[in-house]
Amino acid sequence: MSRSSRRAACLALLVLGVLSLGQGGYIYAKAALAQLLLRQAWAATRGGEQQARPWPWADTWPVARLLSPRHDVDLIVLEGATGNSTAFAPGHVLGSAPPGAAGNVALAAHRDTHFRFLKHLQRGEELLLELPDGNVQRYEVQSLSVVDERDTRLLETPGSWLTLVTCYPFDALVAGGPLRYVVQAAPGPAPLRLEPAERDRAEFIAAGQRS
Repeated sequence: MSRSSRRAACLALLVLGVLSLGQGGYIYAKAALAQLLLRQAWAATRGGEQQARPWPWADTWPVARLLSPRHDVDLIVLEGATGNSTAFAPGHVLGSAPPGAAGNVALAAHRDTHFRFLKHLQRGEELLLELPDGNVQRYEVQSLSVVDERDTRLLETPGSWLTLVTCYPFDALVAGGPLRYVVQAAPGPAPLRLEPAERDRAEFIAAGQRS
């Protein structure tokens, strides 16, 4: 992404944030616009750029792309599940297996934005995790749990898993709380391999349903 494009994107984010703040929809507008900027950084990542930052002051970068075919969800995933990163996108939990590696890959996001769809997931549904090299790992939802925030056993489950974590309950009026909603998905059928032209097509989400 060129310097002028980055400046324009940052300015757009700032303007939209100021306008949305007065309308009570700041967090939703910020999350939606951030995903547009993140897609530019994801395109650079797929092109081979290392740690492609979505805006100049970002301390994180895209590491994967998470899709739920059943719920029409398509999200860029950032490195690190910190407050700075999860304000804009799901974050990879540091200390868990990196996307694409063997082990338990943990992602976290807010219940009222990016991971709100978790409340609708059911066992047996498919999740897709696209990697920078074009491989798409397929997972099947195995368990849906509510745990105490201090209970990290699901994050330490041995084997290969995709673990998604968010706050609970979903419709709580107050942010935070001691409970977490955890979705665990096991590796499904053989991974997909999509070429760049295919990965950019609007119907990418349907690829998991057609294969």
